[in-house]
Amino acid sequence: MQPAAPSSVRTAKPKELAVDRAAKQDAITELNGVFKASSVVVVAHYSGLTVAQMQQLRTQMRQAGAKVKVAKNRLAKIALKDTDAAVISDLLKGPTVLAYSGDPVAAPKVATDFAKANEQFVILGGSMGKTALDPNAVKALASLPSLDELRAKIVGLIQAPATKIAQLTNAPAAKVARVVQAYSAKGAAA
Repeated sequence: MQPAAPSSVRTAKPKELAVDRAAKQDAITELNGVFKASSVVVVAHYSGLTVAQMQQLRTQMRQAGAKVKVAKNRLAKIALKDTDAAVISDLLKGPTVLAYSGDPVAAPKVATDFAKANEQFVILGGSMGKTALDPNAVKALASLPSLDELRAKIVGLIQAPATKIAQLTNAPAAKVARVVQAYSAKGAAA
C-alpha cells in the first residue's frame, strides 16, 4: 500500500504540462520578437510598486510610443539568445520589468521620469542595439530629444532658408511696386 500524497502537493497531468510548455514557448517567441524589433530595452526593478503605479507606467509608456512587459527572467533569458539585446541577460535578476521602444529615446525618457517620481522603480540598465547601457547611459539617452522633436527641428531648419529666399525674391518686386505707386500718387497730386 502506498502512502497518500499530502494535500498541498499537486501532481500535474500530462495534458496540463503540454499546455504549460506551449504557453511558455509562446511567451519566449513573443519576447524574442520584442527584442529583435526594439531599438532600445530598459531593465528595471519594480518591487514595491502598486498596481495603480504600474498602470500609470504602462499608460505613460503607451503615450510615448513605448511598451512595458513583466516577464519571467528565465523565459526572457531564453528569448534573448541570438538577439542584439542579449547583453542585458545579466540584469535579469529579481522582480524585473522590461521597457522597450522603436524610438531610442522614448522608453528611457519615460522610465527615467517615472523613476524620479517613484523610488521603488530602480533602473538597472539596458541595451541599445548591441551596446550595453548602465543606469547613467539610460539617463543620458533620456536627456536627448525624441525622434519627433528632431524631425520638427530639421523641418524648421529646412523651411527657414526657403522662406528667406521667398522673402528676398519678393522684396525687389515689392520695392518696385512702392516706387511706381509713389510716382503715380505724385502724378495724381500734380
